[in-house]
Amino acid sequence: MTFERSERKSVEILRILSEQQEPLGAKRLSELMAERGFSMSDRAVQYYLQYLDEQGFTRKVGNKGRVLTAEGFSEAGNALVDDRMGYVISRLEQLSFNVSFDPKTRTGDIAYNLTYVPYDEIEAVTRAYDEVIDRGYSFFQGYSVTDNDPRLPPDTVGFISACSITMDGVLQKNGIGVDIVYGGRFRIAGHQPICFDDLIRYRGTTIDPLQLFINAGLTSVDSLVHTGSGVALANVREVTVQARERVEGIIDDMADCGFVRPVGIGTSPFNLRTDPYRLSIVFFSGMNLVANAIEQGCNVTTDIGAGIIPFSKIADNSNWR
Repeated sequence: MTFERSERKSVEILRILSEQQEPLGAKRLSELMAERGFSMSDRAVQYYLQYLDEQGFTRKVGNKGRVLTAEGFSEAGNALVDDRMGYVISRLEQLSFNVSFDPKTRTGDIAYNLTYVPYDEIEAVTRAYDEVIDRGYSFFQGYSVTDNDPRLPPDTVGFISACSITMDGVLQKNGIGVDIVYGGRFRIAGHQPICFDDLIRYRGTTIDPLQLFINAGLTSVDSLVHTGSGVALANVREVTVQARERVEGIIDDMADCGFVRPVGIGTSPFNLRTDPYRLSIVFFSGMNLVANAIEQGCNVTTDIGAGIIPFSKIADNSNWR
């Protein structure tokens, strides 16, 4: 369909509603639209919502706000594919900008992933997370659990794990320009890192690459933690090669705080392309925790890059020592 009004704003409202677990009102939608670069008053948002109601894409839930209809979910997924091409990377870059963590003082905010876990699967998910952390295939050596988050569906708790976007934010705060390049499937054999099997460029996808690999069943983290051979998730970042010494110093500081060191760093690590001017940093993703839980049959859902949280809330309440 072709929107008669501003298509971009209408689609953005549909996207926001598609990402929420609960109904949203005009005030909250106005705030979330502002975060995405659209300045709209509550009244203007209400105007768009009325239009979307008329089109059958949204419906009111009492006084709580709007939710998407089945047609709305379909429209949110199909509209403006070319525009959505840049949505994933834009969201991650925005998140990294808000990271304020200082590894030298162990203070400030980090980016995190939030996984919704049913009460009866807490023990199984805990075991799956611990296995990945114990083998060194996570991004951070710990996680925390909360039952105090308004996004949690009934009868679930939230597992909070550090998101690798934290690394980007820390580098940027130290004056190092970083390019969020790839998310990939990384092969390990006999406990030794081998190569990337597949890579997806963040700037060329409409969905998060790591979520795609997990949903497609293309990881084998369960095999990896039990046999030492398998396929895990890893990220690739690039910085100027001149920043190498500073980057390595930051990595040392982060390692002292419980972050796992990169699996490789260089101008051509593993089977990545060679570039004498760019330094590639390869590190395991925090989503390996989730991948292991799902491979072991746990029924969980994850919001990647769910937001920003004080480092103390995950470090002080996690199993990391």
